Amino acid sequence: MPSQRIAVVTGGNRGIGLEICRQLAKLGNQVVLTARDAAKGRAARDKLAESGLDVIFHPLDVASDASIADFQRYAEKELGQWDILINNAAVYLDGAKSSLDIDAATFRRTIEVNLTGVLLLSQAAIPSMRKHGYGRIVNVSTDMAAHDGALSSGDYPSYRVSKAALNALTRVMAADLRGTNILVNAMSPGWVRTDMGGAGAPRSVEQGADTAVWLARLPDNGPSGGYFRDRKRISW
Repeated sequence: MPSQRIAVVTGGNRGIGLEICRQLAKLGNQVVLTARDAAKGRAARDKLAESGLDVIFHPLDVASDASIADFQRYAEKELGQWDILINNAAVYLDGAKSSLDIDAATFRRTIEVNLTGVLLLSQAAIPSMRKHGYGRIVNVSTDMAAHDGALSSGDYPSYRVSKAALNALTRVMAADLRGTNILVNAMSPGWVRTDMGGAGAPRSVEQGADTAVWLARLPDNGPSGGYFRDRKRISW
């Protein structure tokens, strides 16, 4: 196994995404931090550099087909290999609305970023993973998308539905990649103290990022098509 894997992290400029970048870089991976906002992405890269971590930044808007295609070309030409993809970028736009009054624009935008972007970027990564016989795709989900009670609440409909669909996509893609050594899993970071989670959340970003990093480094006989929290399989 190569000593250094190339890991691409979406939404890496803050919160859980930034911490995933930090942890993967500390473990010796070549990390490509991506963000839609180039200034914020470069600032995040520079922050990691201050800690002695060599991280690459490249702009990426997961809601843009053109941006995904541009990133795929960059990965093929400049990186040469794409081993790990952490689909962390997401939006949380619902506010106080329910499924009875959510507007179409909010619902469509949420699905576009949280689900369609994951599908298309994963499709962009998989050819390189197939070529090199190795791949780890990690989809950052949420407890709010679990069917064992969490979906019984009616708030945040766009976010919940998008993440529940992301969980379904995880299982479908894992089945389609069975036998390829490309492992696809979803994880919930729990309720984490970030801009999205708020200052009152009980978990640190270090705790929130840990399972994603663990899944990104699974051995070749590791699980695929699973849903995890704190390195343990949980119910969909």
